Amino acid sequence: MNLGLLCFFPHRAMEARVMDALAAAGFDDVTLAQARVFQRVGPDGTRLTDLAEQARVSKQTTTFLVDQLERAGYVERVPDPTDARARLVRIAPRGREAVAMARQIEAEVEAEWTAHLGKRDTETLRRILTNLRDITDPYR
Repeated sequence: MNLGLLCFFPHRAMEARVMDALAAAGFDDVTLAQARVFQRVGPDGTRLTDLAEQARVSKQTTTFLVDQLERAGYVERVPDPTDARARLVRIAPRGREAVAMARQIEAEVEAEWTAHLGKRDTETLRRILTNLRDITDPYR
């Protein structure tokens, strides 16, 4: 199997665990498509066009998903302080609660993986994937 596919399997497993845990905790109104846009919202907010580019979906699709997230209380649109004509998508209080829950589940999954791989191999894997990010993630 190629390296991309080998990286995808654990990503998909963690994503499923996070989504299942969020649903069980009452955040059951977020779809995977919405979550993939939501997770790209930066700490100070992100423009819709940047979300669309990073999620690799059309601006129309991103607008639709952000509209749904906004109605559910996960994000809010606010004026961009650097450009009066633009708006930012920012994480709302309900979204911050969901993020906190997701981070907790991510930590649990990483602890399980560390128990399986061992601390040294986990640290090596993190270092290697972090280095690989330099040439694979244009949004780092």
